[in-house]
Amino acid sequence: MLGSGEVIGIIQMSWDEVLDHGDEAFELSFPPVHGICPSLTLKAAVVHPCDDQDGGLFDSIVDCEIARDTDAGHARFAEYWTSKTVSHLNDAIQHFQSVLDQCPVGHPDHASALTNLAYARLEGYIQNDLQDIDTITSLFREALALRPQGHPDHAFSLYNLIRALSWRYTKEPTAVYIHESAQLCCKLLPLCPQGTYFGSVGVDSAADYVISDLPIDASDEGIHLRRVMLELCPLGHQCRPRALDNLSWALSERFTQHGSIDDIDESARLGREAISLCPEGHADRNGYLNNLASSLQSRFDHQGQYRDLNEVISTHEEVLRLRPVGHESRDNSLGHLGLALRTRFNHRGVIDDINRAISLHREELTLHPSGHPRRDTTLNNLALALITRYDKLHVDKDLNEAIDLYRESLRLKRHDHPERHQNLCSLSSALCSHFTQTRENEDVEEAIQLCQESLAALPLLHPDRHSSYIWLQVAYLSRYRVQLNPSDLLLAVENFRLASRHPTRGFPDRIRAAWGWVIAAEKHSHASVLEAYSTFFDLLDGHLVTQSSTISRQEAAATFSGARSLPVDAASCAIRRDNIQYAVELVEQGRGQQWSLASRLRTPLEVLESSNPKLAQTFSELGKHLSDAQGSTASTDRAAADREATDYRRRTRQWEAVVAEIRNLQGFSRFLLPPSYADLQTAARHGPVIILIASEYSCNAIIVPTSGEPHHVPLPSVALADLNNLKDRFAKAILQASRMNPKEPRNDLIVLLRAVWDEIMLPIVNVLQHDLKLKHQSRIWLCPTAAFTSIPLHAAHPFRTKADCSKEPCLEDLYICSYTPTLSALIRSRQMMKTHTTQSFVAIGQGQPGARGKELLAVDSELDLVRKLVPATANRTTISSDAATRAGALEALEQNTWVHLACHGKQDHTQPYNSHFVMKDEPLTLLNIMDKHIPHAEFAFLSACHTAVGDKETPDEVIHLAAGLQFSGFKSVVGTLWEVDDAVAKHVVEAFYKNMFRDLKDGGVMDCTKAAWALNRATHAVKTKVPLEQRMVFIHIGV
Repeated sequence: MLGSGEVIGIIQMSWDEVLDHGDEAFELSFPPVHGICPSLTLKAAVVHPCDDQDGGLFDSIVDCEIARDTDAGHARFAEYWTSKTVSHLNDAIQHFQSVLDQCPVGHPDHASALTNLAYARLEGYIQNDLQDIDTITSLFREALALRPQGHPDHAFSLYNLIRALSWRYTKEPTAVYIHESAQLCCKLLPLCPQGTYFGSVGVDSAADYVISDLPIDASDEGIHLRRVMLELCPLGHQCRPRALDNLSWALSERFTQHGSIDDIDESARLGREAISLCPEGHADRNGYLNNLASSLQSRFDHQGQYRDLNEVISTHEEVLRLRPVGHESRDNSLGHLGLALRTRFNHRGVIDDINRAISLHREELTLHPSGHPRRDTTLNNLALALITRYDKLHVDKDLNEAIDLYRESLRLKRHDHPERHQNLCSLSSALCSHFTQTRENEDVEEAIQLCQESLAALPLLHPDRHSSYIWLQVAYLSRYRVQLNPSDLLLAVENFRLASRHPTRGFPDRIRAAWGWVIAAEKHSHASVLEAYSTFFDLLDGHLVTQSSTISRQEAAATFSGARSLPVDAASCAIRRDNIQYAVELVEQGRGQQWSLASRLRTPLEVLESSNPKLAQTFSELGKHLSDAQGSTASTDRAAADREATDYRRRTRQWEAVVAEIRNLQGFSRFLLPPSYADLQTAARHGPVIILIASEYSCNAIIVPTSGEPHHVPLPSVALADLNNLKDRFAKAILQASRMNPKEPRNDLIVLLRAVWDEIMLPIVNVLQHDLKLKHQSRIWLCPTAAFTSIPLHAAHPFRTKADCSKEPCLEDLYICSYTPTLSALIRSRQMMKTHTTQSFVAIGQGQPGARGKELLAVDSELDLVRKLVPATANRTTISSDAATRAGALEALEQNTWVHLACHGKQDHTQPYNSHFVMKDEPLTLLNIMDKHIPHAEFAFLSACHTAVGDKETPDEVIHLAAGLQFSGFKSVVGTLWEVDDAVAKHVVEAFYKNMFRDLKDGGVMDCTKAAWALNRATHAVKTKVPLEQRMVFIHIGV
């Protein structure tokens, strides 16, 4: 085998010393190289020329010539290495070429000859003395082909090709070269174990080449390659911080394109690890801090959590300290910190933040004098800060300076600059502000022209066309507000439509565009308002579907918490336009999205796979291709952009065709579509569903009957402010009642319940009695929205006496009331009723929660009571005390069809999915329950506090423990609206189960659909024993 010319040591031995070893192999050791001690194994043999009968002498002479030429080549190459004299390189290449000519294909040294020639040429390429990289990589590839897996030099050939491709990428930054390098590194890793010379030199340097050069690539393949490169760099490896940072940056880019919160969370985590490996004084620390701040900024933009923004600012401040005056990157830090402070000012309004941002950008501008390549960007950032301060303080000087700066920035941007369209839009926005102030028509005309120019500069699928549409609608809307020309409003709406439907922009920005469209259409009474609402819900639904977990969906939805009233506002809008069916569809589509999505993600593809597995696979694959394509259409190369656009449209047509094919299957007509009114009306199969809509525009009720058109019930005497006041008064009255003697009259509660009857429920009851002719004691379902969710509607009561001295009936005298979070939830529970199984009953109680709550003294007696009341044929079990752990309770929920829970219940208002039942060891959370799929479950009685009250900030998501049990499979649930007094709750429990099983014969089947009636009877039965607020606290949810 020919050597590669690397000097690892010098030995001097006489021929006699060599021959003394005879025919035995012997080993020569050398001083350590890179911490590894290399060695050489030799074996001597004496060849006698006179023994050659068949040309052996000639072969020996040829081998000697090959060895001499190889040695000469290495000698000249070593001279080139030290002197960089090109003639020495040319001599070395000539010698190595001669060796290759003497070692044709099939010669045992052919691969080594190829390698030596390629190695020398590569060094010349690196030093810019040679240019023919194609020949170099071809030589290395040919050598690698001759050294397959298992060959002792396979790893060395992999390493050489990696090095050549990496250097080629540095000079020709085409992603294919560095991607191939990374893929070859994956093959090299297992061939280079720790403790070997090549393990310490080959892998380290190969990884260093690739990690240094791997470009930002947010595709799944690109991120996979970065994960592999990180595996090449275990803890303690010198390249690990850089590998962490590269992967973090790529994940951040993918988040920007697709909006998956998991990506940006991981990006931040990896960034923190990279920083932890670079202590104070490390040369790369400031760069890693800067990238972490960028990831945190993206997460703040997505989720709006102020701790992220504050950390962004503190991190940029640390970076700025590490980059004092004179540091080559100080300008970048000034700009980043200024932008972050401007963002915080937009959210908090602290004037010091924007003043400091302006100062930082002014200092940055001094570091970017005329002629500096980034002066245009700095001018733009300073103008942005000034226009932000103008919007707050309305100082004309700020606006005028901002316009001047924007104009200078635009002049410095060459016409073919890929970011020039951003400057055009920035100037347009400032001119719109100037127009609003001065009413000078030339300002808004120029603003419109600038946006149109930015659109003309961008390919049809470029993501930034979205921004151009947004600023163009701002210009048209500004002109409409002044001149009231209907065509301007029409153009503004059209640009809202284009922005919200732009396929290559991430969901968050498109959602915000649709939200702005809703606001503008409502304000100006435009006919597109219902389309705007529907677009918003469709986009939010699509965005949440992309989230990989329940928590990430909830966090993604929280980003748009300011739009939480849109479902009820949309319904109100449809009612005002006399489209009551559409009102039902919109309020259902917009509310309870967490449950709707969770249900959809759990079942549809599973059902489709069972009926048509091939179609399900095609749908999944196309969906993934489209998702990936959305992040790869930002090219400003017109030809490339056209190819990408064509491919995207082709895949979209394929995807739409597959969806259409699925909808033609029996049972899939509404696949990926929101439920229609006809679908939703099945919720009212066993009694009307009453949707109560609380909007700032109007408060209404819609009664969905068993058949026929929905009935609209106006509530003219109720406004949203009245409802908010009413719910606050209820909260105070219930708290006050809990401190009163059980025998004292609850006068405050009586007044409030009378108001609920008179202003809300009486108009509804009139329609039920007179229009629908609903029979006495029929079942009804209440589906409250927004502020209505915090009012005990089921307990509405006139508290009056008729002329004949009889009492006026209350709602629960007239009808059997149940609640449902959404119509879809009720439909789903009914559909699951088809599943029958052997019935069993478990009572779970935990009255000794330790430090997590006060002792519940009546729990054990309640469990005993329940055990006595449940039929013996129901396979009864009880879990309490030390056995009532989280794991024990979860197992009991999974294994039984009927459950009674007596313990503390805690509602977490900041993170509703952490709401929980208190067990002996750890809390049994809503997430724990949701993770279980228990289709055979039937009924649950939750004798615990706050089990059926949702999140105050997002009441329309109805995220509470009772809803979680219903989602996991329990069709019928009794829950509580506020704190339960366990000393008196047992009276309700006793009366409930007596009624529940009153007519059950031996061997009979327990019927969970009787729960609402049994609860109604129970609350009537305990009027003399249980105070009003403790009777009202229990509600029924489900079938």
